Amino acid sequence: MSDKKQAASIRNVVETPWQQYPGHFGGALSKPLVRPETAGSRLVDYRISTYQPMAYVETHRHELQEQIYHVLEGEGAMQIEGKTTIVRRHDVIFIPPGVSHSIRNNGLTDLTFIVVTTPAEDQ
Repeated sequence: MSDKKQAASIRNVVETPWQQYPGHFGGALSKPLVRPETAGSRLVDYRISTYQPMAYVETHRHELQEQIYHVLEGEGAMQIEGKTTIVRRHDVIFIPPGVSHSIRNNGLTDLTFIVVTTPAEDQ
């Protein structure tokens, strides 16, 4: 790690454009709010995501990364190691490294959630 001092930052969520990342389908959109390239973070990837009805991320796993999902609005189906659980507002999901998972919007409205990942890269 560099000895260079990091700068604090304040940004409004509207300043960051929506992106659809590889492996995300059907209107599964995210805003990378705090990442090494957007805010200079070293350890954290902090995103807000909105999935339209039927949108999903394919099943995947992270070798090193831990993830926390915090559902803000809507309902969806979270699959962890092949087991599906309905998630909704204020559910908080922890995914340790090496655990296969996916999330899909099976609801009637947009599914909006925060995803916090550390470390920022899975390398």
